[in-house]
Amino acid sequence: MSSLTIAIIVAFVIGYFFIAIESVTKVNKAAVALLMFVVCWTLFMIDPAQYLAAAIGDVKALVVSEEIERHLGSTATTLFFLMGAMTIVELVDQNGGFNFVRDTLQTRSKKKLLWRIAFMTFVLSAILDNLTTSIVMIMILRKLVSDKKDRMVYAALVIIAANSGGAFSPIGDVTTIMLWNKGVITAAGVISEILIPSLVSMVIPAYILSLSLKGRLTFTEDQAYSFQASALTTNQRKTIFFLGVGGLIFVPIFKSITHLPPFVGILLVLGILWTVTEVFYARLQEEEEKGAMQKRVTDMLSRIDMSTILFFLGILMAVACLETIGVLTALGKGLDVAFAGNHYLVTGIIGVLSSIVDNVPLVAGCMGMYPVQAVGDMAVDGIFWQLLAYCAGVGGSMLIIGSAAGVVVMGLEKITFGWYLRRITWIAFVGYILGIISYWALRTFVFGV
Repeated sequence: MSSLTIAIIVAFVIGYFFIAIESVTKVNKAAVALLMFVVCWTLFMIDPAQYLAAAIGDVKALVVSEEIERHLGSTATTLFFLMGAMTIVELVDQNGGFNFVRDTLQTRSKKKLLWRIAFMTFVLSAILDNLTTSIVMIMILRKLVSDKKDRMVYAALVIIAANSGGAFSPIGDVTTIMLWNKGVITAAGVISEILIPSLVSMVIPAYILSLSLKGRLTFTEDQAYSFQASALTTNQRKTIFFLGVGGLIFVPIFKSITHLPPFVGILLVLGILWTVTEVFYARLQEEEEKGAMQKRVTDMLSRIDMSTILFFLGILMAVACLETIGVLTALGKGLDVAFAGNHYLVTGIIGVLSSIVDNVPLVAGCMGMYPVQAVGDMAVDGIFWQLLAYCAGVGGSMLIIGSAAGVVVMGLEKITFGWYLRRITWIAFVGYILGIISYWALRTFVFGV
């Protein structure tokens, strides 16, 4: 390993450390992530020929720029998807679209609410994606839970349940979509064999967290006000809900039909919803329209949490640098050698690593390293590929920045890295390990593999 590679890794680790102690330094994690991004790629520029064979002589700057733009394009699809989903969910929420969903979940019992939130998040994240589901559930939680400490516990469970729900569905997580598109897992195979481990990885943490919740919920005056209906009619609010949530469900269908990236589908849904709400508000009386201005898309776009978007940009581009210098691929190969091909251990470690760095390049590296075989653990729906789907998805719950769901909840609810590490990490780890054990039991005693 060259000194330049070591320097890039050190820069990433230092930046990661300062993100972890944000509550101590009071420096916004987005600022640190942007610095990580710039420093890593600046160091890379010292001698890019080490990593890119074409980066020699006068074309060096051009080749590196093309590499950065390639990664930036991939990152931008995530950012646009995030911005579109956040705007859609906020629009549906502000216009009362989630009222009847909220009413279905509503209960004064803290423990009952926890279980309702857990199972609804789990199911929704298998249909939508864990990022969109997390945004939806946090918006609903804000209407149901006024106490910040309690809401942080519920929000942590949303992260765990969203990642677990996405792991057993071929469209529930970016990594399962990648594996499904590659043909190493089938929809029927991953659902039938990963559903129970995913459920275990959600139910166990939910039970542990439920022990810390006692008493009944109370509502503040601000919350009570937010329960009031908007100026729109009941049918109009339901229309907005079904267009918004139904549109989000339609995104993976749109992708499968057109083969366009998911962010294109999310922008299509946003465009349709934007148009419909503008038509609804155009028909209001002048007095009502003045009060409704803040509920229109143009105003909501100005309230997007840009610090979360920039944090995503910084962390994903910093990880892209690690991918380009080959660290992630080398790490995967090293694990395979160190554990003598024990795929339970290899994928288990990969899952732990996915809570530290982005699981997408990790899974992409694994798909590049390991060829599909006719039989055995590496066959289609083999142990390795199914465990990879489970571990890469569920493993991200162990740290709050280990998944897209965690990052967006961190931004929306202002949860610190340190609080999650102290209170939630070990709980998520217990569920993660028990899920792997349940998968082993299923493969050994039920499916007979």
